[in-house]
Amino acid sequence: MAFVQFTGVCLAFGARDILRDASLWLSAGTRAALSGANGAGKSTLLKIIAGLIPPDSGERAVTKGARLSYLPQMLSFDEVAGGYGARGPTVFEESERAYDFVGPMLARQDEIGHILQASTADDGATARLLEENHDIHEAVEGSGWYNRRETISSVLAGLGFRDSDLERPVSEFSGGWRMRVALAKVLLENPDIMLLDEPTNYLDLEAREWLGLWLDKYPGGLLVVSHDRWFLDSTVKEVYEVWNGHLTRYPGIYTAYEKRRAAELEAVFTAWERQQEEIAHHEEFIRRFRYKASKASLVQSRIKMLEKIVPIEIPEGMKRIHFSFPAAPHSGRATLRASGLGKAYGNNRVLANLDLEIERGMKVAFVGPNGAGKSTLMRIIAGVDAEFEGTLNFGSGVAPAYFAQDTADTMGGEGNAEMTVEESAETTCPTELLPKIRNLLGAFLFRGDDVNKPLRVLSGGERSRLALLSMLLRPMNLLILDEPTNHLDLTSKDVLLEALKAFQGTVLFVSHDRDFIEELADRVLELETGEPPRWYVGDYRYYMEKKARIAEEASLGGNPGSASPVSQGRQGNLPQSGKAAAAPLSTDPTRNWEEDKARKARQRKLQKREEEILARLEVIGRQKASCETEMGLPANYSDGGKMRRLQASLDELEKEAETLNAEWEVVTAGLGGE
Repeated sequence: MAFVQFTGVCLAFGARDILRDASLWLSAGTRAALSGANGAGKSTLLKIIAGLIPPDSGERAVTKGARLSYLPQMLSFDEVAGGYGARGPTVFEESERAYDFVGPMLARQDEIGHILQASTADDGATARLLEENHDIHEAVEGSGWYNRRETISSVLAGLGFRDSDLERPVSEFSGGWRMRVALAKVLLENPDIMLLDEPTNYLDLEAREWLGLWLDKYPGGLLVVSHDRWFLDSTVKEVYEVWNGHLTRYPGIYTAYEKRRAAELEAVFTAWERQQEEIAHHEEFIRRFRYKASKASLVQSRIKMLEKIVPIEIPEGMKRIHFSFPAAPHSGRATLRASGLGKAYGNNRVLANLDLEIERGMKVAFVGPNGAGKSTLMRIIAGVDAEFEGTLNFGSGVAPAYFAQDTADTMGGEGNAEMTVEESAETTCPTELLPKIRNLLGAFLFRGDDVNKPLRVLSGGERSRLALLSMLLRPMNLLILDEPTNHLDLTSKDVLLEALKAFQGTVLFVSHDRDFIEELADRVLELETGEPPRWYVGDYRYYMEKKARIAEEASLGGNPGSASPVSQGRQGNLPQSGKAAAAPLSTDPTRNWEEDKARKARQRKLQKREEEILARLEVIGRQKASCETEMGLPANYSDGGKMRRLQASLDELEKEAETLNAEWEVVTAGLGGE
C-alpha cells in the first residue's frame, strides 16, 4: 500500500517556527483536510509533503514507486501551458500531459519486447523480464491510458468546459480557467496521494459538486486545503490543524472539527483576553507613574510582573473580530422593480423578459450555471451595463453599492499608487469606525505589516479584499455582490457573513460557496440558459429540496412542481414582504404543513443528539487528559497494576470517542440533509 509519512518535522523561517515536531500519515483511502489560520503554514506543509521544500529536521518517507500529485494555489501561465511554441497547447493537449508518466513505461515495455525477441534462453533473467513486462502492462492498463480521450473529455466537462473549448488554446482562457486545466491534470494523473491547495477557488457550484463526487470514487489518499465548508464536509473524514507550528489530528468531518475546536478554544480565548487586560493594566500603571520617584519601586515591580508573564499565543487570523456596517440609510419598502428585462450578446441571449420586484431587507441569491446571466443581471442592476431591454427602477432613497471581481482593478490607480492599505481604507471609513480600522483590516486578511503595503504592490486577491472592505464601509442600503468571498479564508467569511446577516438593507449576491449561500439567502432567483427565470421564496436548502422534488415528479411523469417562472406574470410569483415562508411543495396545504412539522421535529431531535454528543466528548477529553497526566507521573511508573488500569481506561475512552465521532458524522449529515 502506497503511503507518505513524516515524523518530527521542523521548519523555521528566520526566527519564526512554521512547524515544530510535526508528524503525519497519508495512505490510500485517507480523506483529510488541512486547517489553520491564514499564514499558519498550510501551503508550506503541502510543499514539504510533496518534496518541494526540505524540512530543517525530521524524516520523510514515501513508498517506493508511489506517485504524488500536488496542485498549488496558483500557477503561472508558463507552468500551466509551456512547451508548445507560440500557439501554446489546446485545453485537451495540456490535459493529456497528465499521462506523460506512462511514456517511460511504454518505452521500457518496447525495450523488453526487443530483448525477449532476440533471446533464446529460458532462464531466470527471462522470467524476470516477463514478470516486469506483466507489471508494466498492469500499470498501463490501470492508468487509463487506452481510454484517456474519453476520460479527459469527461473530467473537463465536469469542471465546466464545453466540447468546443477542448481545441481552443489555453492562452485564450482567464487565469481561473487555466487553474481548472491544472486541476484536471492532477485528477487525470490518478496518483496514489493527492495534495490539493484550495482547488475550489475557481470553481462554480456545479463544478464543486462534480469534484466532490469524483473524489468520493477516488481510491488514493487526499489532503486538501479549502475555504468551502460544504465541500470539506462532503469530502473529508479527518482534519489536521496547524496551530502555532504544531500539527494536531481531529477525526470526523470538518464541521465536527470546528465545533469541537471551538469548545477547546473558548478557554484559550478567555484566558488570552484576561491576560491582555492584565498586560494593559500593568502597562497603563507603568506609563502613568514611570517618572514619579515615589512610585519607582512599584513601577519596577510591575515591570517584573510583565516580564514573568508567559504570553498566550493566538494566531492573528483566529482572533475574534466583529464587523458591522454603518447604519443603512432609510429607503422605501420597494427596493427595485424590473419589467421585461432582456440582454443579448450578438446571437447569444442571456436574459429574456425578466420581471422582478425586490423589497427592503431581502437577501437574494442569484444561482445558475456559468453563462446563465447572473453577472450580467448584477451589472444591469448596478448601472454598469446600460444597454439592456425593458425597464428598471429603484425605490425612493435606495443607495446601491456594487462589488465585482474587476472592482479591484481600480485600486492603486493613478494618484494613489503609493497610498498604503491602511490609508486607502481610512479614506472611506466613517469617523466612528476609524479607531477600529486595524481590526476591520484584519477581518479582511490585512494583518501586521500588510497594512503598510503600498497599493501598487498588492496582488489581485489583496486588491479584491481591500475593494470589498472599502465598499462596505460606505453608508448604503442595497448591496450588489458578485463573488464577495473568493479571496477570503473561513474566518473572514464568517466575519462578513455575520455582518451581512445583521445588515438592515437589501443584499443581492452571487456566490459559489454553498455554505455562504445557505446561511445568508432567504430568497433564490434561478437563471438558466434558454429557460425562464424561476423565483423560490425560501432559503437555499428549500431551493435544493424543491429542485429535487421537481426532478423526481418530472421523472415519474407528474406535475413538474409549483415554482413559477418569474417571467410568467407578476401575481403569485413575486416575493412577498417580510420573512416569507417557502412556497408550498404541493397543492395540499395540510400535507405541506405536516411535512414541514415532521421535518422540524427531526431537526430538533438531531440537534439535541448533537449537543449530547458534544457534551460527552468534552467530558471524555477531560477524562483522557486526567488519565494521561496520571500515567506520566513518575510515582506510577513502578506500579504495573495501576498503569494497566489507566491504560484500560484510556482505551475505553478512545473507543467511546471513536463511536461518538462516527455517530456525530451521521447526525451532522442528517442535519445537512434536512
